[in-house]
Amino acid sequence: MIVAIASAMFIFLFGWGADYFGWDSANSMIQLALVTSFVLGILCGFKARG
Repeated sequence: MIVAIASAMFIFLFGWGADYFGWDSANSMIQLALVTSFVLGILCGFKARG
């Protein structure tokens, strides 16, 4: 359930975050930061699990 919520939030922020929050990034650095934080969150989850 938590994975589904996190995935939905990531897709929303990645796709429509700039329009919704008014983020301005010419080089898509905000989207790169979102992808990086999502991947690191997955890695930390696997690491904490065992």
